[in-house]
Amino acid sequence: MLGMAELRAYASPDGVGEVRVFGMGAGGQAEAGPASELHVAVQPGLPVARQGAGAVHHVAFRTPSVERMHDWTRHLASAGVATSGEVERYYFRSLYFREPGGTLFEIATDGPGFAVDEPLETLGERLSLPPFLEGRRASIEAGLQPID
Repeated sequence: MLGMAELRAYASPDGVGEVRVFGMGAGGQAEAGPASELHVAVQPGLPVARQGAGAVHHVAFRTPSVERMHDWTRHLASAGVATSGEVERYYFRSLYFREPGGTLFEIATDGPGFAVDEPLETLGERLSLPPFLEGRRASIEAGLQPID
């Protein structure tokens, strides 16, 4: 469904199950560089996952542009996959859906990026919030712990 192809498999380092490696490039072939492969640990016999401490909330994948996001939206719809619809997150756009095992997947655009509302040179020096969260700034800041 996501256009990945299994490239190889190897024994899990812990000796329980195996790890399957999927290519994420064009036609399922791995591209050079970081984030070009998805490694999936297969451990048969584990209980069904539940939300809680240590659980994975979702798995995010990137897409380079809004146009490609629209392609993914159409592709998933044509495959009969229920989605959230495209969600504007100010710094990027997201599309959420669940894979058959129930894991939440996200496809997110690269842009416009975190430098959309502050200069890259000072990025991270102060708390920046998207416009839809500005009204909650005081409560958000009150809940933050200083970083040593």
